[in-house]
Amino acid sequence: ERQETLEEQIEALLNVEKQMRLAGDVAGTRKAACDILQLCFEAKAWKTLNDQIVLLSKRRGQLKQAQTAMVQQAMQYIDQTPDVGTRIELIKTLNSVSAGKIYVEIERARLVKKLAKIKEEQGQLAEAADLMQEVAVETLGTMAKTEKVHFILEQVRLCLDRQDYVRGQILSKKISPRVFDVDTSKEKKKPKEGDNLVEEAPADIPSLPELKRIYYELMIRYYSHHNNYLEISRCYKSIYEIPSIRENQELWIPILRKVCWYLALSPHGPMQTSLLNSTLEDKNLSEIPKFKSLLKHLVTMEVIQWTTLWDAYKDEFENEKNLLGGALGDRAAEDLKQRIIEHNILVVSKYYARITLKRLADLLCLSIQEAEKHLADMVVSKALVAKIDRPQGIVSFQVVKDSNDILNSWALNLEKLLDRVEKSCHQIHKETMIHKAVLKA
Repeated sequence: ERQETLEEQIEALLNVEKQMRLAGDVAGTRKAACDILQLCFEAKAWKTLNDQIVLLSKRRGQLKQAQTAMVQQAMQYIDQTPDVGTRIELIKTLNSVSAGKIYVEIERARLVKKLAKIKEEQGQLAEAADLMQEVAVETLGTMAKTEKVHFILEQVRLCLDRQDYVRGQILSKKISPRVFDVDTSKEKKKPKEGDNLVEEAPADIPSLPELKRIYYELMIRYYSHHNNYLEISRCYKSIYEIPSIRENQELWIPILRKVCWYLALSPHGPMQTSLLNSTLEDKNLSEIPKFKSLLKHLVTMEVIQWTTLWDAYKDEFENEKNLLGGALGDRAAEDLKQRIIEHNILVVSKYYARITLKRLADLLCLSIQEAEKHLADMVVSKALVAKIDRPQGIVSFQVVKDSNDILNSWALNLEKLLDRVEKSCHQIHKETMIHKAVLKA
């Protein structure tokens, strides 16, 4: 009997909805449509609810406002569904109703996100990632900025979870890091007439600083896959600069340690040198003196003994896996040794114009073959200019000058020489004149 009365009530309300719709009464149509959904929800008739949503949305000349209100109301019922199957069915119904309709695009994006979350919980990671990628959230003008950023970060996370690093990187490019540095304390401008009103972000969306941390943590995962130590270091530096982290010593010490380690692991270059110097100027670095001395070693133009350095820092290196961010990577110890060798070769090239391979190998604490290999690798990567005379076993660090440079330097030298000759002639002439004057007197 209850089912019967429910159908009768729906029928009566459908007639009311039709009259209102044909009369063009927006408020009345909206109320009638929402009342039908409310009836189905209270009766827990989920299948009827899905049918009515489809039916109401397909009625001829259905008003946009009524459809928007209907989708928004039905979305409130999603979390109150009795089981996952019913929930998925309701989300899919709302998805099909809102597809291609610009006035419910935000609702559609949120529905897709909910469905993707359910799929992920069921272990269907690939499906969840594909669902999320269907929505180009950056084109939604009325969605709050934080919600957009959070949505894209979810897309990136799902791609990284399924090992799809290329697509993850493409999606991450949609977020400009400058977005996180906007001052939210400033007064918001009042929207002009005709502008789209930007909706407030839902309560479960994190704040901008929190989103900044999530973004850089995801980028660290991406760069760790490629062993791009310099970029990882820059990401940790950005996390370190978040005000909430700078204020808490327990939070920033492990992050600053990571910055130092990854800087030490980064290949030598202008960006690495700049970051090294700016990190060394940080006053907080004095709280972790061991790491300050590690960076000092890398900045000072002196040969570093690998065995001494490794003995001093081995325990700290092993201890990283117990701290935030985990271990430094499988190849980190080998790469650190490689960086120290590169540093030492650069130091040698600063102090020597020519050096024998044997002496170079002694300074680097390596065999002649290993020293030659590391030197050749650095020359190939253009980190340094050198020539090896293998029969004589001599390395020359002198830069070969271009013929134009040689001619220019000759021209400059000749100019200087002629200038000095002219000055000398002038001085002799002056002395002669004075001498003559004295004799005449």
